[in-house]
Amino acid sequence: MEEERKSFSDHLRLWFKWVTDPLGAFFNRLGIHPNTMTILGVLGTGLGAFMIARGNMLWGGLFILISVPFDALDGTMARLRGEANEWGAFVDSVADRYSELVTYAGLLYYYLDKGNRLACILVFLSAAGSVLVSYVKARAESLDLYAKGGLLTRVERYIVLAPALVFNQPLIALWILAILTNVTAFQRIYIVRKDAYRKHFISNGEKHA
Repeated sequence: MEEERKSFSDHLRLWFKWVTDPLGAFFNRLGIHPNTMTILGVLGTGLGAFMIARGNMLWGGLFILISVPFDALDGTMARLRGEANEWGAFVDSVADRYSELVTYAGLLYYYLDKGNRLACILVFLSAAGSVLVSYVKARAESLDLYAKGGLLTRVERYIVLAPALVFNQPLIALWILAILTNVTAFQRIYIVRKDAYRKHFISNGEKHA
């Protein structure tokens, strides 16, 4: 099997391990459960989405920037406690989807109120692409197929969106996300196709050996 490439998120966890490990250990000493940290991240993002819906892009972006690191800390805390398991990973993944979708909901409400149809379409395309990027990976892995990679994983999507909100330029981010999230989904579909055919040929080769 080909060597698995590290994603940008994987590299970030390695680069900032010197920060996340001490912080994770500190929160563990306070008695905070990793899943609680996950929920706090969702609540922080929800507060950011509320600010966005009200048109306060600066505070919405800041709340999202503050909430995103919780995604790294919950996993770090579970690892340090020796409690990393499938349930924790499942909760984390579901929470990530809710965090993203509630952010898009805030943007959708804001642009519906403004009567900006084009922006609403961009929000829909961005949300659809983001969900599909995650779904393709989840569905592929359920079939034991490789599906990592692509331009905009979750971290990259927030790197595009959060600063644009802080500087009150959400439309720029939405154009980028509407296009590149869907490009990323198709990239992953292609990666899955390659892995499926590779395994098919290996399997046929073994049968005729």
